Amino acid sequence: MEDTTLKSLLDTARTVAVVGLSTNPEKPSVAVAKVLLDAGYDVIPVHPTATQILGRKAYPTLADIPVPVDIVDVFRPAHEAPGIARQSVDIGASTLWLQLGLTSDEARETAEGEGLRYVEDTCIGETTLRLGNTARGA
Repeated sequence: MEDTTLKSLLDTARTVAVVGLSTNPEKPSVAVAKVLLDAGYDVIPVHPTATQILGRKAYPTLADIPVPVDIVDVFRPAHEAPGIARQSVDIGASTLWLQLGLTSDEARETAEGEGLRYVEDTCIGETTLRLGNTARGA
């Protein structure tokens, strides 16, 4: 995806659900979530057992999130991506974003086939920092 498209995608998003946000502060998912929080995004942790991460209420699944989600950011193994893509469609997310190192043809087909924008093998945190995006539109 071109930078202009990524910038537009990030500029229009407000809520990012991070599937696989870790409770371990040393994990990359935590660093990325902090970048997103600092940029002004409403970050929603999705973790099967945690109730709170980074001071934010965590939900066990995407379906449990009670507010609309713009971007579903995935920090889970690639073989889980197709199921997460289906869940992203089911909650009405507008974008499925697979983190650096993650690709899935099946997830792409599901997401794009249902009208979601799809980004893979790209770090949303690095992209946010590089493009200067913030949820506040700066």
